[in-house]
Amino acid sequence: MNAPSRQLTRRRRTRASVAAIVLTLAAVLTWALWPRPLMVETGLVAIGTFEQTLREDGRLRVRDRYLVTAPVAGALRRPALRVGDAVRAGDVLLEIHPAAPTLIDARSREVLARRVDAASAAGEAARAEVGRATAALAQARLEAQRAERLAEARFVAPSALDQSRAFLSMQQQALEAAQAQSRVAGHALAEARAALAGGTGAAGQAAPEALRRIRAPVSARVLKVLQESEAPVGAGQPLLELGDTSRLEAVVDLLSGDALRLRPGGRVDLHTGRGQPPLTGRVARVEPVASMRVSALGIEEQRVNVVVAIEAVAPASAGAGDGFRVDAVFHLERLDDVLVVPSGALQRSREGGWAVLRVASGRAQRVALDVLDRNAEFARVSGPLVAGDRLILYPGAGLRDGDRVRE
Repeated sequence: MNAPSRQLTRRRRTRASVAAIVLTLAAVLTWALWPRPLMVETGLVAIGTFEQTLREDGRLRVRDRYLVTAPVAGALRRPALRVGDAVRAGDVLLEIHPAAPTLIDARSREVLARRVDAASAAGEAARAEVGRATAALAQARLEAQRAERLAEARFVAPSALDQSRAFLSMQQQALEAAQAQSRVAGHALAEARAALAGGTGAAGQAAPEALRRIRAPVSARVLKVLQESEAPVGAGQPLLELGDTSRLEAVVDLLSGDALRLRPGGRVDLHTGRGQPPLTGRVARVEPVASMRVSALGIEEQRVNVVVAIEAVAPASAGAGDGFRVDAVFHLERLDDVLVVPSGALQRSREGGWAVLRVASGRAQRVALDVLDRNAEFARVSGPLVAGDRLILYPGAGLRDGDRVRE
């Protein structure tokens, strides 16, 4: 081979190498820039059971609560009961002593002492009046006897005898009035002395029969001890709260719009905690009065208390008590053999309706449908879907109709 032929061959090889390198680079760039399928999570369309529920927090409370109050004013002994203690009907709960007399200052003590002197003087005057009335009565009795003898001898007129008898009766009443006044003075003196003795703390201990014992009205448990130490209490002051913790009910506050969907006797499941079997209850009462409450987000809401009667307390939940938190699930309706889709597959369409993205031949296909009802997990729908269709769950804003996807 001559030199020109060798140069031509060398040029052709160089061009072939360059072309191969260019084709390789083009293939690599095409592969790198080619849109890859998006990884998605899918759920199935199914024909099954759809159940509409409401879920809200609530609390347990005893059905019958008893508030024990002080029947009289006095000094309460330190209670021996504690929260959770069991009591029987008739057991002594609390003891109240009469209130101790209050101390007085020197000026008030001097005033009370002068009142004792005044009451003593008034008593002496009343006794002197009794003596005077007694002497007057004796004189009137003698006059009446003399008038009777003279009337028998016809030395005085009958009118004079009547006057002497009337005067005797007047003196008798005057003596009785003086004696009553003397007793009044004696009581006033005793009262003044008692006030002075009470102010100086000389009254002594109260009689045992003055102690008041408060007994349990029913067999129950102590829910609250409102006065834990010995202290003076007033009549009607609350001291204890009692209740039977084996008879519980639940109170759940719902939005007024949701409460309208409930019916008395509807089934309710009450979950008291992780690992605990739910308590079964029924809607006992929907209170007819709503109240405005502010949510954690600062939104004003009209809420209604719903009372749930617990049918039976499971042994594992026997430790639940008054004020315990529960997660209440209200069962509204149950439909069988309906078309359901996962709630996470729903997304709003631009027209304001509902749509889902169905996986068809490795691509996302938008399907419009009607949502008839929904709960936290599933939605009851009607539309061009069949059981077994795979729907993309929680599609992002970047996923569009026709995009390649891979499950």
